Amino acid sequence: MGQIAAYLRLTVSCLGSRLGTSISAQDVEASAASTATGSSTDPFNLRNGIRSDSELAELRRRAKGKKKAAVVKYQNRQNDLIAYLLKPLEQHTSDAKDEEESARLWVKIAVWTSLISNLALCVIQMYAAISSVSLSLLATGIDSVFDIGSNVVLFWLHVKAEKLDMNKWPVGGARLENIGNIIYGRMASVNLIVVVESVRSLVSKEDDTLKDFHLPSIIAVAAALGVKLMLFILCYPFRKNSSQVAVLWEDHRNDLWINTFGILMSTGGSKLRWYLDPMGAIIIGLGIIVAWTRSIYRQFEFLAGKSAPHEFLQLLIYKSMTFSDDIVQLDTVRAYHSGPDYFVEIDIVMDGSTPLYKAHDVSQQLQDKIEALPTVERAFVHVDYERRTHRNIENPT
Repeated sequence: MGQIAAYLRLTVSCLGSRLGTSISAQDVEASAASTATGSSTDPFNLRNGIRSDSELAELRRRAKGKKKAAVVKYQNRQNDLIAYLLKPLEQHTSDAKDEEESARLWVKIAVWTSLISNLALCVIQMYAAISSVSLSLLATGIDSVFDIGSNVVLFWLHVKAEKLDMNKWPVGGARLENIGNIIYGRMASVNLIVVVESVRSLVSKEDDTLKDFHLPSIIAVAAALGVKLMLFILCYPFRKNSSQVAVLWEDHRNDLWINTFGILMSTGGSKLRWYLDPMGAIIIGLGIIVAWTRSIYRQFEFLAGKSAPHEFLQLLIYKSMTFSDDIVQLDTVRAYHSGPDYFVEIDIVMDGSTPLYKAHDVSQQLQDKIEALPTVERAFVHVDYERRTHRNIENPT
């Protein structure tokens, strides 16, 4: 129990730096000592660290200035994390399934609406770019072509991933979306053509003649901006329910500033200074390249095994150490990306005299419960009778 208390102290102490806590190391040790008589759902009495609404109101009254907001935020985040840790694994799983089921129809609506809208907007924005001969609007038009292309590729890969032959691809097709985004993202380099052409226009221009103002093109791009705003609002509530919707939401968000900036710079090039239009095209083109580069980097992180978020590691540590009285120590707790979801590795230590059947049952039950979590693709729970000194719990601080 002392070893488990040490692990819990490591987990709970993080709350002070990340999410706030009022539970001290002594509180944890005392809770560990009284586990046998404590609540089975809260063996270390973490619930004692939750502050009620009246206590939060008292904190607001006593705190002054900027400290008031910081203290209240500190305690609210502590309350949220303690509730997150104390929620049973089964409830984490069922809540995620219920949320996914309730959002299923809206996810389909968001995906198909975005796909059809982007196809129509691609035609409209390319018309605006060609008819106005505006480099800024050309940059927005090329971005709209990329939108529809990436949407089609993402949709096709999502369908393909669900129909892969498991005999040929035993780990499934979850990584296909990451690979597809990396390959398609390289095509963003076509924006270099817009940048080069804009630089050439700036260098070769011999007078200050303004280009003609083409109102229909501005109206077309403004209409596209309005549609993008509606798509952004549509996808926002469901971005956490689907990786497809998350990517679409991010695209719509980026297009809001791209189209707005394109309209302003194109209009400025017709009404104020001629060089605003090519300068706008350069900024938009470079911005798109940077955005896709960041997206590619993020996909590489997922494929390379980036660690899971701090809070998820805390959940794994707490649930593993409190899963069974037969678990006397934790050796290793790791969670890392293998595509969009996580692989989890947990090494537990049990007494050397524990019967084989019991060691198997405990580890298998823990593995099954963790593997059922919505963000976990695969979980591995290993059992040993002593801790190996070269292994460590993933540092949650």
